[in-house]
Amino acid sequence: MEYILSPSILSADFKTLGDDIRKADAAGAQWIHIDVMDGDFVPNISFGMPVIKSIRSVTDKVFDVHLMVEEPGRFIDEFAACGADYITVHAEACTHLGRVIQQIKQKGRKAGVSLNPATPLSVLDYVLDDLDMVLIMSVNPGFGGQSYIEAMDQKIRDLRKMITDRGLDVDIQVDGGVTADNIAHIKDCGANVFVAGSAVFNGDIEQNIQNLFKAMEV
Repeated sequence: MEYILSPSILSADFKTLGDDIRKADAAGAQWIHIDVMDGDFVPNISFGMPVIKSIRSVTDKVFDVHLMVEEPGRFIDEFAACGADYITVHAEACTHLGRVIQQIKQKGRKAGVSLNPATPLSVLDYVLDDLDMVLIMSVNPGFGGQSYIEAMDQKIRDLRKMITDRGLDVDIQVDGGVTADNIAHIKDCGANVFVAGSAVFNGDIEQNIQNLFKAMEV
């Protein structure tokens, strides 16, 4: 199994966003996590297609775009066109989740579904076979700097068992409160893709990433 670090640029310094992304790239982060917030699904607004398009030339790393927006199917074409490699949508935000997943696939992009902490895994029962990734939110989405919700440990374990039992090759991504102190534990629960924001961009980016990889034992 491949273990992947996906720094969330929501915690980067927007004055020097390109430079921060280059530092994360140079330090070995495999993906770049891009949180798109609409002020409706979550109580915050971040950035959208123009920003993603403008930073696409900064790095050739995978753009891991997390849409925290209502009815994201309205925007799949635009996010695919501006440089997204993975497009992850919230199950809670989609009236027709299966249709949105197929929209992503039809654009040749990897499809992910995100679940808020209180959302049960059962919502994946009829779509899991079509997914490339499931994102387990380990905080309530909308703001950076929150602490990891420990109850998500079992949710990650249960999801890994569900994937294994079905014989699928689906990544489990965890987003929220991931630090060098808990990343090994989260990995042991069954996750293999780790989103870290404050733990990467607060302070020395290169050193922070090295510390995270060391803690992951990768």
